[in-house]
Amino acid sequence: MAKKKDHQLPTILASTVVAKSKLFTVESLDLVFSNGEARCYEKIKGAGRGAVMIIPITAQGDLLLVREYCAGTHDYQLGFPKGLIDPGETPLEAANRELMEEVGKGAQQLTLLKEVSLAPGYFNAKMHLILAEQLYDESLEGDEPEPLEVVSWPLEQWASLLEQPDFTEARSVAALMLTKQFFS
Repeated sequence: MAKKKDHQLPTILASTVVAKSKLFTVESLDLVFSNGEARCYEKIKGAGRGAVMIIPITAQGDLLLVREYCAGTHDYQLGFPKGLIDPGETPLEAANRELMEEVGKGAQQLTLLKEVSLAPGYFNAKMHLILAEQLYDESLEGDEPEPLEVVSWPLEQWASLLEQPDFTEARSVAALMLTKQFFS
């Protein structure tokens, strides 16, 4: 394993908001690195609340996924349920709430598999990947514009899930691999 090198963070000379929407702020950063190199970087700041992705697994060993509309790709994608952490919630509380809203299930056992970053060169978002077990029926009203299609998939057939043309989201692929590793 390679030893982590200590790096000196660049100095931020200026930070300017160049665009803002309901969800995102785009900032331009004027930086100077420790070797004297100067660069202008842009970054996207999200809501800052963090998010969760839930990997629900039934007692029979089936993963529960959702198929939902994705504006970024303008299509329907198959992936694990996910959502923002509400103010005052822990990631595990948010995971159970989102699971109830999107799948109609709660979980008695929630396990944090890993916290991942999303495009850290440009975006400050973090997502908690959470395994949900010991599921029970419980629904909450969600904020989705249309009902989500819940899809059951046997964990033992994980490789064929990767072959699905609408299972492309990197966070869901990472969550699947971590879940497979967890149960190995």
